[in-house]
Amino acid sequence: MCIGFPMTVLTCGDGMALCERRGDTQNVSMLLIGAQAPGAKVLVYLGSAVRLLDDVEAAQIDDALDALSEVLEGKNVDHRFADLIDREPELPEFLR
Repeated sequence: MCIGFPMTVLTCGDGMALCERRGDTQNVSMLLIGAQAPGAKVLVYLGSAVRLLDDVEAAQIDDALDALSEVLEGKNVDHRFADLIDREPELPEFLR
């Protein structure tokens, strides 16, 4: 199983970008999505950016990944999913 991480583009060149996540930098292939401007959020799997993210989605992914770490430590993670607490599950429109 692979886990994708949101990263922020710092610089972008010929098919590669220097990206940052929480203080760590990594060279990322941009061949699947093309060059992106500095500050763009991208979802990175195994060293390749696979799609652009907006700030909200990047934060939601970070919250889910943080929650996974906290669950493994036995901590409560309800605060990470405030948008899901106290509501009924909703089916996507195409499944209704």
